[in-house]
Amino acid sequence: MGGRMTSRLNAVRLRSFNPFKRAYRVFGVAESFRPGDARAVLGGVVMRADLQVDGMVLGSCTVGGMDSTESIRRMYDSLRRNDINLVMLGGCIISLFNLVDVRELSESLSLPVLCITFRPSVGLEELIATKFAADAETRLEVYRSLGEREEVKLKTGHVVYVRRQGVSKRATEVVLNSLTLSGKVPEPVRVARLLARASRDFSAGGASSQSL
Repeated sequence: MGGRMTSRLNAVRLRSFNPFKRAYRVFGVAESFRPGDARAVLGGVVMRADLQVDGMVLGSCTVGGMDSTESIRRMYDSLRRNDINLVMLGGCIISLFNLVDVRELSESLSLPVLCITFRPSVGLEELIATKFAADAETRLEVYRSLGEREEVKLKTGHVVYVRRQGVSKRATEVVLNSLTLSGKVPEPVRVARLLARASRDFSAGGASSQSL
């Protein structure tokens, strides 16, 4: 927790994000795991505004742990790129309550972060406090820092729920509509999810090939 407090005391200038820029790039991250897995696979995809993929990376986090923020940061660092404009997460409460600290992630990368979920929720504080009594205080601090989700209706007719750091509501609406071709899952998250799932299946199956 000390690292979060230190970074917040510093004046962090985030890279600006303009959804109308033709050449912006998004780093999409999604997870995949099965019941009984000790670790979840994290897939990361760098996608341009024109939907071209020009980078991929794999990572992992502990199922039920609290290491997802650091895992995503390491994935980003391993890309060794300075042309990414926005981080897009397929959820910030992943892998059985491994909470992504969106503010800490944003500040550590100096990038805006957008977290998308796809179902309404009534809140998880009571469940977190009950299920994770040993470190409930830490988890609840991160959970409360996420703030309330905002509803965004897409041009596809579907509704998603977002948490955002360093990006405006208008820019959020524009980028989600630009990168969602059908349904409700934006392409950076959809492709990252496919990557994570294929990697998990390949590792678990021991087969010579796996289908996406």
